[in-house]
Amino acid sequence: MNPGYQQQPPPYPTNDGGGYMPQPGYPPPGGYPPQGGFPPQASGYQQPQSQGNYWDAGQNPGYYGATPPAQPQQGPSGFGGMMGAHAGMSNMMRNVTGGYDSDAEGGNAGNMASFADKAVRRGFIRKVYGILSIQLMITCAIIAIFVFVDSLRIFAIQNRSLYWVAFGLTMVCMIAMACCESVRRKAPTNFIFLGIFTICEGFMMGTLAAHFQADAVLIAAGICAVVTLALTIFAFQTKYDFTTCGGMLCGLTVILMLAGILMIFMPHNKWAMIGYGSAGALIFSMYIVYDTQLMMGGSHKYSIDPEEYIFAALNLYLDIINLFMYILMIIGGSRSD
Repeated sequence: MNPGYQQQPPPYPTNDGGGYMPQPGYPPPGGYPPQGGFPPQASGYQQPQSQGNYWDAGQNPGYYGATPPAQPQQGPSGFGGMMGAHAGMSNMMRNVTGGYDSDAEGGNAGNMASFADKAVRRGFIRKVYGILSIQLMITCAIIAIFVFVDSLRIFAIQNRSLYWVAFGLTMVCMIAMACCESVRRKAPTNFIFLGIFTICEGFMMGTLAAHFQADAVLIAAGICAVVTLALTIFAFQTKYDFTTCGGMLCGLTVILMLAGILMIFMPHNKWAMIGYGSAGALIFSMYIVYDTQLMMGGSHKYSIDPEEYIFAALNLYLDIINLFMYILMIIGGSRSD
């Protein structure tokens, strides 16, 4: 052995009970001060545990920052009722507006003649998908903030009223656009109301997504994107006219809304959650095809007035958002105990 060598104490206390005197250049027994809001592993910190698909900061003595919320249930109580109310709101927009034109044999023949022009139709489709892309980017950004910013996430879990405030503002904007033709057709009023609606909708979806783990939200977003793309391609290619199915889809949406309200009073059941989410995802998948064909016009029996590009973009936007949340509900139910 090297006679000048002296064994240095370990960087942290050992379990033999002897301990050691702090040496220059070595950390104190409790470790260095916590970095990034969490103490080091040696000071007793345990990684936050996840229960099912929901993030849990509770029962963690090493957690720093805001007071952790009470241990969450499997999603917010009444989640089905929230989604049922949202589905009803989406259905209301279609029925109140009355923006559908009948086929070329009746109704507004001038608008139908202009919409039959391929140049007009292509310009209308580009405008709708341009608006829709901006809406989805804004919504995704807001949801990401709620999912990845822990302080905001905890606040959203602890304050359920945020959802209903956003829901109320969304309803006001929707009623204004549905009942007042000038609001949804004249610029810049239509873009102002659409922007407010999109921000409120993103805020509302963010407060719901905050109850789910980040990976569940990302998986649901990926599945929703793939399904939406596949259904859009199908709607453009198929010869079957889905625009005649509006009455059936309206009835199914009403049943879905009533079932969601009933789920508020039922005890939590993972299979009920998965079944309800599957039914909602199926209905709004059909709505994506239906609204896409309404936008396309052409040989379909019903189509949308070319001036109603805000209405067409809003319908597709609500279809995609509802599909995303019902897919997230399925993932949440499959991960719950």
